[in-house]
Amino acid sequence: MEARIETLTEKKLIGKHIDMSFIENKTFQLWSSFMPHRKNIKNRVDDNLYSLEVYTPNHFDNFDPSKSFQKWAAVEVENLESVPADMETLIVPDGLYAVFLHRGPASEAHRTYHPIFAEWLPNSKYTVDDRPHFAVMDHKYKKDDPDSEEEIWIPIKNRD
Repeated sequence: MEARIETLTEKKLIGKHIDMSFIENKTFQLWSSFMPHRKNIKNRVDDNLYSLEVYTPNHFDNFDPSKSFQKWAAVEVENLESVPADMETLIVPDGLYAVFLHRGPASEAHRTYHPIFAEWLPNSKYTVDDRPHFAVMDHKYKKDDPDSEEEIWIPIKNRD
């Protein structure tokens, strides 16, 4: 498994979020409420979609799949001056990320995520940082198509 290490500059996002857990997955509900309204978002940077997870600090210590976190559906914008009434804002701060490519249906993303956390991360000089995790879905993303592609961005920092 190969990672590209990127230094992210702050991203301003507008979208919607929902509280959920890995056991009580509400991703479909979130995206179903976001997608019909995304066209109302002005000053978009591009056509990419962002699927983000905002975890509490140390969320993965003594991992509990019933522990809740925020799941976001969003787009990147140039500024936060015009936010539609039914939307919210999120700023992803600057920081280091490990970027992985997931190829295949979205339903098989666990085949990419598992080796990241079980193999790549423990064998790297990094540890997970307390910033949003996200996937970037551009024109190559085709949901459940076997040829679909999306980038997975994991926040990292050097081990102490």
